[in-house]
Amino acid sequence: MQRNEATSARSQAGVWIDHRQAWVVLLSPSGAQTTVIRSGVEKHPERSGDSPMKGRYESLQVPADDRQQRALTGALNRYYDAVGLTIRLCDRILIFGPGEAKGQFRARLGRMMLGEHVEALQSADTMTEPQVVARVQEYFGLGARRVQAPR
Repeated sequence: MQRNEATSARSQAGVWIDHRQAWVVLLSPSGAQTTVIRSGVEKHPERSGDSPMKGRYESLQVPADDRQQRALTGALNRYYDAVGLTIRLCDRILIFGPGEAKGQFRARLGRMMLGEHVEALQSADTMTEPQVVARVQEYFGLGARRVQAPR
């Protein structure tokens, strides 16, 4: 298979992701391009039932509202698909972030036939944009060398 210019120009990507937003860093010979994608999902749906303020609360005793859960799952899948589209041409992918979103995103990439390109799944706390870019550059061996954005 012959690689075209667009594919070789974006062969490495790093994605910091949680349920609210993703920082996508695409590395190419001409520089680093950073994009933020927001999910629009603010929080998990609340379960109806007893309140922790009114006495003993057992989360397993309160049934989940299937309609709310399906809506949340659908919104997250659309979000993961949007992030996946930004890295679809990348050969090497690093995924990192807090919580469960990174694992869910990796599973979604598998459904998009991009799973074999994921090299690493790492835990990371909340980070600023420069910290995300630095971590991606370090992972892919760019270290202290600063990749400039194309002009």
